[in-house]
Amino acid sequence: MSLIWSIADDVLRDLYVRGKYRDVILPFTVLRRLDSVLEPTRDAVKAMKATLDDAGIANQDGPLRQAAKQDFYNYSGFTLKDLRSISNATRLRLNFEAYLDGFSPNVQEIIDNFEFRNQLPRLTKADALGALIEKFLSPDLDLSPRGIDNHGMGTVFEELVRKFNEDNNEEAGEHWTPRDAVRLMTRLMFEPIADQIPSGTYRLYDGAMGTGGMLTVAEETLKQLTEPSGKKISTHLYGQEINAETYAIAKADLILKGEGAEADNIVGGPEYSTLSNDAFSGQEFDFMLSNPPYGKSWKTDQDRLGGAKKIIDPRFVVVHAGDPEYSLVTRSNDGQLMFLANLISKMKHGTARGSRIASVHNGSSLFTGDAGQGESNIRRWIIENDWLEAIVALPLKMFYNTGIATYVWVLSNRKEERRRGKVQLIDATEWATPLRKNLGEKGVEVSAADADRVLEAFAAFDDYADTDHSKVFDGVDFGYRKITVERPLRLAGTDANRVYTAKEIKQLKEDGVRDETAPPVIRKALPYSAKPDPLHGRYEAIIDGRTRVVEFEPDTELRDTEQVPLTEPVGEYADGVEAFFRREVAPYAPDAWIDNSKTKIGYEISFTRHFYKPVPMRSLAEIQADIRALEAETDNLIAEIAGDLA
Repeated sequence: MSLIWSIADDVLRDLYVRGKYRDVILPFTVLRRLDSVLEPTRDAVKAMKATLDDAGIANQDGPLRQAAKQDFYNYSGFTLKDLRSISNATRLRLNFEAYLDGFSPNVQEIIDNFEFRNQLPRLTKADALGALIEKFLSPDLDLSPRGIDNHGMGTVFEELVRKFNEDNNEEAGEHWTPRDAVRLMTRLMFEPIADQIPSGTYRLYDGAMGTGGMLTVAEETLKQLTEPSGKKISTHLYGQEINAETYAIAKADLILKGEGAEADNIVGGPEYSTLSNDAFSGQEFDFMLSNPPYGKSWKTDQDRLGGAKKIIDPRFVVVHAGDPEYSLVTRSNDGQLMFLANLISKMKHGTARGSRIASVHNGSSLFTGDAGQGESNIRRWIIENDWLEAIVALPLKMFYNTGIATYVWVLSNRKEERRRGKVQLIDATEWATPLRKNLGEKGVEVSAADADRVLEAFAAFDDYADTDHSKVFDGVDFGYRKITVERPLRLAGTDANRVYTAKEIKQLKEDGVRDETAPPVIRKALPYSAKPDPLHGRYEAIIDGRTRVVEFEPDTELRDTEQVPLTEPVGEYADGVEAFFRREVAPYAPDAWIDNSKTKIGYEISFTRHFYKPVPMRSLAEIQADIRALEAETDNLIAEIAGDLA
């Protein structure tokens, strides 16, 4: 890798700022590797191309792959060695473009998404294209299969990407999840069931795959955990990524590792936004993981789906709690939980093992969104379906471009018996190892030993002794009812024994004066068969000389809301809501009632509350010592001032 990096410094130093070396070096590294792999079959591919053209065969991809004995090919007839001998810069560019045009469609996708052809005018004008080819053909840099195998080549390429990303930390945070975080996520996904995974073929998916690191690490982790027991595991990787360059990197990485068929299963580019253009609609996967963008607007996707109120995509509008149009649509300013809903929509429900998910989010995913809004609805949907196994709070300063709190959600639709109806929260914020040198905002890493502690807590579940770092809750503990508490409108001069029309009430509100001693304004008299229910706003009053059940006009200025836990003790009352109301509201507002039509169920998860550690109060002796020290300092200052004045 150091040799490749030296090429960038030698050839591109005066042409590109350091952060833009990647625009040339990454695609050139890919081209050099593919060129060397295809060299032995160049003539066979060229001959096959001529035969297919003569026969008028339009669909040539399959036969050309067979001729190349690879999942890619180049029928141009050129190799980089052929191009090296061309001294004329203009002719070199023309032949180099013909060389690029000869690659198979899957490689063309990589070249196009790297936007590599856009670099050719600058390289040609500076006469640097020939120098690059010469450097990449150096005997000291052997990127052929003889010099380095597929796995090694993949590692070199990943290290290059990592180096470029770490040199550009702000961008790295968007597209590059630190490997220590990925390894922890994959371990949480696989280790709890590693001994239960039989030999077979498994499908892995990432809906926001970036450079594809999560998929490849997950593939490696699954094999490492199952191979010692003699299991035969094969995997197919699937992913989607909207950023063109990172998609090109992911596709190139798979091809360089000799996984060209897997590269055909990933989709990307600006037209492939996961939320509005699902490339894997209707498909299901065994294991899924993702690091979706945090706090990023998805308004464009929302508009493409028909607008917030018109979305009908079955990933985001589901049947739940008796509601056939239960909306998971979040506010447009942050779509991270929509990505999680996308993963859940692809869970396998008809197999013995179902599916497992690991997804990393920031803190807002735990609590934003009011009851009935998309974020809260997603949390409710997940918890009430009993899919959430655990949430792990990661250490701060884990990511390259942000030091914010992040959390790994672990989901399964095949929970083991002891976890049924339960959710485990693990506070791993203190389980980290400082880096010797910060990488942007990243100042710590989760070492193997740190990850072991997380997995130990996860495996022990409710037997874990350290309750300062792991707690187990019933899922319902995170739920609440948001109730709307109303109080009647009271205006001076109103009649306690008549029903006012909507028009009259509007006029009263405009002209009337509020008076706490006035009778409530009656807006509706119910049928004679109606029963009084003061708790829910149905009161008795005398109308036209007869007792009627009536409803009062609420005073919007006195309206309030309360959150009542779903676990609120019932006591002597009908339900927890009434018990809460009688205890917390009625003694202070005897004329209040609950508007049942506005009651909504919400869910939120507060790590801060559950893992709060109070700071011990300072002792009286410590406080006295500080006071004496301040007094002494003050006396000295006064003495100095007095001396100066004298």
